[in-house]
Amino acid sequence: MRLGTPQFVGERLREAREVRGLTQVALGELLGVSTQAISKYEQGIASPHPNIMDKIPQTLNFPNQFFFSRFVHEEETLFWRSMSATTVMARRRANHKFTWLQAISDYLQEFIEFPPVNFPSGIFPDDPIKITPTMIETAASALRKHWGLKDRPISNVTYLLENNGAIATRIHLDADTLDAFSCWRKSQQRPYFVLGADKNVAARSRLDAAHELGHIILHRHIDQKALKNTSTFKYIENQAFRFAGAFLLPEESFTNDFVSVNLNELTSLKMKWNVSIAAMIMRASDLGIISDEQKDRLWRNYSRQGFKKKEPLDNDIEPEKPFLLKKAIQMLIEENRQDRFQICLSLPFGQSAIEEISGLPPGYFGMHQIGSKILRFKNSSIEEYDEERDQDEDTGINSLIESKIIPFNRKRG
Repeated sequence: MRLGTPQFVGERLREAREVRGLTQVALGELLGVSTQAISKYEQGIASPHPNIMDKIPQTLNFPNQFFFSRFVHEEETLFWRSMSATTVMARRRANHKFTWLQAISDYLQEFIEFPPVNFPSGIFPDDPIKITPTMIETAASALRKHWGLKDRPISNVTYLLENNGAIATRIHLDADTLDAFSCWRKSQQRPYFVLGADKNVAARSRLDAAHELGHIILHRHIDQKALKNTSTFKYIENQAFRFAGAFLLPEESFTNDFVSVNLNELTSLKMKWNVSIAAMIMRASDLGIISDEQKDRLWRNYSRQGFKKKEPLDNDIEPEKPFLLKKAIQMLIEENRQDRFQICLSLPFGQSAIEEISGLPPGYFGMHQIGSKILRFKNSSIEEYDEERDQDEDTGINSLIESKIIPFNRKRG
């Protein structure tokens, strides 16, 4: 009788392989088994011999317990920026990380009460063709009023989303056409936002967040199957961009600011609104502030100046970073509700994955792990130094959290 590994979950092997960007052929070569064997492992037809099982965690850089874990995967409508065949593998990797994001959020909500969801429940037509530009402009303006925003620049879009009950992360998506994606998680009636960290441009990332917000507001009830239609997909993408422009650049105040049709003027406006020059050109066109001829001239100058690759100020503004998950994990540890070891055991995706998804600094879960479980400090000043070091990593954030977010209430002891 051939030995296998009881309780091995084949789904996890496929998940780990796809996250690492490996084919079945490549993984088989690394493990010294056939492609057919990998396929059988992943389908649950067979399980690895103990000798092969010993190699799998090291080869894929995942904790051993990951391959014996089962996660609840909810089928949700995900709004991808690209549905092209060239991004299939990138979407799979991102989808797996999104599943981990849900698991991290669920775990933290066992202990901590997150901010209540404060997103309007207005229902738009299931058929996006019936959603008009006027409806989009009205929806963006109504959302600003709902959240108590005046017609001024928004200081931090990501914090705004989190303070109103969204779960957000900023991770590397490893694909030029996957800047961000989002979904409305029906089981929790809570929106989730995944923002790409690859391009690392603040103005672009803010537009991505507002774009995904547009999907959550306008397209919450659209079925995933409808997005497979190319024309429908393009239609809702254009609507989300229209919403993003209307939300970030309210009509009256932006129109009053737009006094001259040239790139120097738009660069000055970028400093105020923290919105890309490209987005402002599109917004000015949508509002009829500029003619088609003026828009074409701006785009020609935009290309001539090399702004397609990098706009002015792109290196001068720090991209927004979500804080909710990070703060929740830090609270669990600081309040001695869970330690780093327990968190990593409960979330078996690997320390680096939890750190990236939660916005924690690299190596955070490596800190004090041995000391907290086995060793005890003789000199208390060492412990004090470690606490100070942890606090220094969050300089300038804690005060913002305390003033901006609804206080956390502990739910589980």
